[in-house]
Amino acid sequence: MTKHMLLFFLVVGGFNTCYGQSDYDETLSKMHDTKLIKKDIIEEIKINGQVVSALITEGDTLIFANLGNVNVSSPRTFQSRADYLRYLKYRRYAAKVYPYAKQSIRIFREAEHVTNTMKKRKRKKYLRKLSKELQKEFEVPLKKLSKTQGKILVKMIERELETPMFDLIKMTQGKLKAFYWNQSSKLYGYRLKHGYVLGQNEILDVVLQDFDISHDIHQ
Repeated sequence: MTKHMLLFFLVVGGFNTCYGQSDYDETLSKMHDTKLIKKDIIEEIKINGQVVSALITEGDTLIFANLGNVNVSSPRTFQSRADYLRYLKYRRYAAKVYPYAKQSIRIFREAEHVTNTMKKRKRKKYLRKLSKELQKEFEVPLKKLSKTQGKILVKMIERELETPMFDLIKMTQGKLKAFYWNQSSKLYGYRLKHGYVLGQNEILDVVLQDFDISHDIHQ
């Protein structure tokens, strides 16, 4: 990728991040209308299996990219140095568990979509199979998390789904499993029935605002 290609990629992506997809499309339309870009030189090309729009001119290729959202926040202020240090610790821990939370939401949304039209028995069978597969993949890395890291992971998921972890377990694995994990988790200071409550931990509230783990199913 040449410097001009990289610059165009970043500018278009940054514009789309700040103003949204509709503004991005409108800008491209205006560029067409003002003849800054000729329609006959915009092509669809495939990069790593993904089809993207590209402007091909004078032997150079400029890629139009729709980047994900970026959260921009004002500098934080804290009442004490202890609060500031706790914020830094939570930020560090949230960054560590973020990939697991992101993937958990993606899997949950996709499973929710797939099982939406299934009968109850078939749905349970599908979820049991999925649970076993996920256990093999994530059991070892999740066991390495500290107690606080695990709590932040749980709160991330509860905040996104607006549902206590107890209800999520009951929904996907049944009442007995939910009861078992609720009782067991109390030994480590978890309260799976409580869910995420805004204002209960103001430092954590601030941290979680900066981590987007949402996932949309495109039909």
